[in-house]
Amino acid sequence: MKITIACVGKIKEKYLRDGIAEYTKRLGRYCTMQIAEVTDEKTPDHASEAEEKAIREKEGERLLKVIPDQAYVIALAINGKMLDSVELSEKIASLTVSGTSHIVFVIGGSLGLSDAVLKRADYALSFSRMTFPHQLMRMILTEQIYRGFRILNHEPYHK
Repeated sequence: MKITIACVGKIKEKYLRDGIAEYTKRLGRYCTMQIAEVTDEKTPDHASEAEEKAIREKEGERLLKVIPDQAYVIALAINGKMLDSVELSEKIASLTVSGTSHIVFVIGGSLGLSDAVLKRADYALSFSRMTFPHQLMRMILTEQIYRGFRILNHEPYHK
């Protein structure tokens, strides 16, 4: 199984980079994990809705370029379906059993995902109705993927 996290922007904070690196290293036992970062757009203060939409579209075009055609795409979206950790692990397992060899999780920038990316997605996943910084979300997602593989392999992990 290959898992990619396609995301907008770079991680600036060392503690987040370290956390993501640790979970990525741990995931090496279960899958091939990679992160595909695309450049984010600067959002001007007091941007209009049209400016925000244009920014989402530019970032969305970049994201779509790093998503392989055959991949199963899970977009992180506030209006997506909320799963607990066991349900996420079951989702990964069912994709594996059905022959999916590559899952791409997509995290948008500070303004979210474009309509084109949401349309390309096979599934929309929400972690909460709350808004999280996209850099922090990358670490949370990486940890949850790791937790999911631990659950699938009946291995102990904090609850």
